[in-house]
Parts: sequence; structure tokens; C-alpha cells
Amino acid sequence: MQNKFLAFLGLVKKTGNVVEGYNKCEEAFKYKKRIYLVIFSNDISIKSKKNFMFLCDKNNIPYIQYYSKEELGTALGRAEINVMAITDNNMAKKLQENFNSVMSQKTIGGE
Repeated sequence: MQNKFLAFLGLVKKTGNVVEGYNKCEEAFKYKKRIYLVIFSNDISIKSKKNFMFLCDKNNIPYIQYYSKEELGTALGRAEINVMAITDNNMAKKLQENFNSVMSQKTIGGE
């Protein structure tokens, strides 16, 4: 079964609603760009993780940390990516729903 979260993440990228990479995401926070969800890899450095968790908490933005940088990169058509921000509210909500659905399937014993 294909992961709905990663598949939808690829679609969000095609719509142009993804800010990709550490520096671009940090700039998006700095310049108050609308961010509705931050996704960072489970193998991001501790310093970077703390930085983005702080920025998300400070700005009341949800975040997801579960997938590897390779899994996230593949979803976006890249080799790897450590952090990205979603700039569309509806797509961010749908990604969160898909993530919760994937996680509930894993706890029930699916996928």
C-alpha cells in the first residue's frame, strides 16, 4: 500500500506550496511568510531540530517529524531533504489528516 502522506506531499510540491530546505524555511519564518505546517526528517541534526521546533512553537505552527530525509526527498523528486514548510492551509490540514491516518494504520497493524 502506497503511503498516502508521502504521495500527497508530492502533489503539494507540484502546486508550488512547499518551501524546501533549511535556509529557505528559516527565511520564510524570518520574513513572516504564511506557514501552516513544517515537516522535518527524523535524521535532522539535533541543533536544526531544536531550532525548527522552537520556531514552530513560537509561531503556533504544527510540525511532523517521522520520515527519513531520503523518504521525504523521494516524495519531492529529490535525493534527500531535511526540512520543508507547507504554505497552503488546506493542503497542510490534508497532510496532517493523511499522516494521522498512516500512523493509526501502523498502530492497528496495517501497512
